[in-house]
Amino acid sequence: MFPLVSLLLQLLASVSPSHLFACSGGAGAGAAAEAGKLIFILAGQSNMAGRGGVTGDRWNHVVPPECRPSPSILRLNAGLRWEEAREPLHADIDVLKTCGVGPGMPFAHEILNSAAAPAVVGLVPCAIGGTKITQWEKGTRLYGEMVRRARAAGGGGSRVGAVLWYQGESDTVTRADAVAYKGRMEKLIRDLRSDLGLPGLLVIQVALASGEGNFTDIVRQAQKGISLPNVACVDAKGLALQTDHLHLTTQAQVQLGKMLATCYLNHSKIK
Repeated sequence: MFPLVSLLLQLLASVSPSHLFACSGGAGAGAAAEAGKLIFILAGQSNMAGRGGVTGDRWNHVVPPECRPSPSILRLNAGLRWEEAREPLHADIDVLKTCGVGPGMPFAHEILNSAAAPAVVGLVPCAIGGTKITQWEKGTRLYGEMVRRARAAGGGGSRVGAVLWYQGESDTVTRADAVAYKGRMEKLIRDLRSDLGLPGLLVIQVALASGEGNFTDIVRQAQKGISLPNVACVDAKGLALQTDHLHLTTQAQVQLGKMLATCYLNHSKIK
């Protein structure tokens, strides 16, 4: 027995305290990063899903420096698993279209570069191209998926910072849809806040840069006139469009992401 005890003591002595603490410290660091994750839900239609660099059904794979991957920027994939975020963020979400660069990555980088940067930014892609706001109302598949993904993202001590919403181009085709937009958007916000249990959830809308029909100005005025608290608006009018006159260019998406981040950070200071 004594030789066996001696052997065990020698084995324990060969494992340094620094090695033991490195293992336990690694687990602690992971828990700290999880607790510090700030979540943003990306929802709407094609310009939020990202069409920067897309011509026809092909993406040019050009990724600007502002959209580069970072270990501190994660995305919730279609399987509800966190992974390092890379363009196109919506590749496995908006699966019927070709996705390219959107505003999510430049937004996240600006948040990380701010004075009050979180440990990790978590992006939750939910946008689907070509969708009207009625396809997002409570009871629809898209609404249910957005709520499901937001709930999955918010676990483990993470916090939802805001919903980034860019949608409405498809609601410019008929006057009736354009006129109804304000009421439909306000109901969507109230329902989402209620179902997520976040009554003060910040919603940052993008006022349209373009539209599919002749009633874009009516939808834009609705977006800028939402009469609910904690709703902000970033105006995309004037940002560069691709030759289809509907989708933002890659550099315009970068600019929009920075504008959204500035809006979020300014709102956070007010709060």
